[in-house]
Amino acid sequence: MEYIRVNKENLESEHICCAISNNSDIQVSSKKQWLSQRFDEGLVFLKSVERGKCFIEYIPAENAWVPIKADGYMYIDCLWVSGSFKGHGYANDLLKECIIDSKAKKRKGLCVLSSARKKPFLSDPKFLEHKGFKVCDEAANGIQLWYLPFSSDETRPQFKDCARTPHIEEKGYVLYYSNQCPFNGKYVPILEKAAKENGIAFKAIRFNSKKEAQNAPSPITTYALFKDGEYITNEQMNDKKFLKLCAE
Repeated sequence: MEYIRVNKENLESEHICCAISNNSDIQVSSKKQWLSQRFDEGLVFLKSVERGKCFIEYIPAENAWVPIKADGYMYIDCLWVSGSFKGHGYANDLLKECIIDSKAKKRKGLCVLSSARKKPFLSDPKFLEHKGFKVCDEAANGIQLWYLPFSSDETRPQFKDCARTPHIEEKGYVLYYSNQCPFNGKYVPILEKAAKENGIAFKAIRFNSKKEAQNAPSPITTYALFKDGEYITNEQMNDKKFLKLCAE
């Protein structure tokens, strides 16, 4: 497999793997706009030359849109290999390139979000464990921070206090999200419309800056849904799933 690094120069012409290829689609344009503003902060987006879900996205932890203390580490936003690309060792390839690059940049190691059991849109804990990652912190909602230090004496990354016990004061459904995930460009407006049409108290709060995301009330900032102050899920949903959830 050949890989290509997406950057400012080729961003508009490259397929970004996890959304449809039409650049005019809001899912693509919102993600590409978010990416274009992160490259100067050290973000790397490495993908297969073939179209499909086979890529890794990572950034220095100081610039990651997550509420963690991990200075000196590299944070993996997303490592996604699926469909026909699974089972060929491509995830190993991508992670290996991330490690080589991170060591060359004098980072302390890698860190990434996961959980004890596989959750949607989070790295597979079995794969992480197989590659030598270990859990270094866990929030009250079961979201874990895993790390792979490059030396045994490195400090352990941890969640910031604001995210350790996910909770907000506001009642009703409150969704925190960012344009880091392209699917939000489509599905957040769908939930807003469904809630309005069905008289459901709902508010969507988008993180528009690194500072906002790094002080979030949840370890996950791409998509975190709360109900009456309590964290529910990070799984993006359409109107049918959302209305079913509200009826439970």
